[in-house]
Amino acid sequence: MPMYDANDIIERKNREKRKRRLIRTIIIVILLLAAGAVYITQELWLPKLRGLGRQAQTIVNDGRLAEGNFPIELQGSGDYQLKYTGHSLALLSDAFVYFYNEDGALLKRRQHSYTNPVIDASNGRLLIFEIGGDEVSVEDETEVIYHLDFDNPIMFARLSPEGYTAVVTNSKSYDCEIFIYDRKGSCIYQRKCVEYVGDICFRDGSSGGVISYVNADKGTLVTKVQDVEFKENGEKWTSTEIDTFGLEVYGYDGGAFLLGMDACGYVNNDGILSSYYEYDGDLQGGSSENGQSAVIINNDDRRKYILALFDGGGLQPITIDLGQPLIDVTVADGLAYVMSQDSIVAYDFDGALRSTAQINDSYTGFVRSQENIYLKGRNKIDKINYES
Repeated sequence: MPMYDANDIIERKNREKRKRRLIRTIIIVILLLAAGAVYITQELWLPKLRGLGRQAQTIVNDGRLAEGNFPIELQGSGDYQLKYTGHSLALLSDAFVYFYNEDGALLKRRQHSYTNPVIDASNGRLLIFEIGGDEVSVEDETEVIYHLDFDNPIMFARLSPEGYTAVVTNSKSYDCEIFIYDRKGSCIYQRKCVEYVGDICFRDGSSGGVISYVNADKGTLVTKVQDVEFKENGEKWTSTEIDTFGLEVYGYDGGAFLLGMDACGYVNNDGILSSYYEYDGDLQGGSSENGQSAVIINNDDRRKYILALFDGGGLQPITIDLGQPLIDVTVADGLAYVMSQDSIVAYDFDGALRSTAQINDSYTGFVRSQENIYLKGRNKIDKINYES
């Protein structure tokens, strides 16, 4: 039978007590550190946690038309264009450019000399050009910021959030040419193209852009997408041909979303087609922001009116049949806003209905600001408050 010394037994018990106290101390320190981390980062996770209880709620806006300066009555022909610059409403008629504040008060009116003008707007600026014309104007509600003249007919132009301008013209020696101008109207980049340019968009603070090229292949129209830096030899990647006639291209996270006539798709940052969606019906409209895209498709023969929601590349869309013909769509701040004949609804990109508003007149489209929606009528513009 083994013999134990009393001192050994006491020492062993003391060691076990010290070990238990050390373990308890470590656990308490870990809990205190975790609690501190939770407290410090609460602004990151607390809004999301609070939002969990609201995800099932749908905001029902009353759709009541604003009064005061609204409706804005349109003079002359009913053919007009309306844009929200981020600061004001810009309205282009057949003879004038009007700037209104968000309450519908007229800020400025200027006459223009264009026959068939087109406008684009971003961050307080308005871009005006004419397809087939030879001049471009960039202005705001107070002044013409700069004016550009070209030797060859203009195909189209685009304006970036940073105030940069892209102009694509015909060319005598090439298929077309691309010119990029900074905020002051100085040319910083020029590209001679041997293929037809369908669209161009800016990315990464206007340091580069995404270009779509349309070609014919065996009797069908196909589109390639290319990512470029606005510097010499700035090509990053060029995609393979995508089986659709590309209408608009949107860049995001090194990749691109292509909205086509009969299909749409995502190209990743290696120029590889990561997803492709063919429409079952006629394209009515599409919009994309930060990689989130929405497309509306009307199929009158089958009485299917589809909203397709894409939460980034490489994913199949969520499709929702809204049950009536769709008119217009725009993506903003993580939501897809869709107009039908009697309502405007907003969906998130999980397919959840976030807000609705009834409308009671015949409108052809809408323009969204942060808190309001401006309804485009045949000869007037109405306004409703819209919480989403």
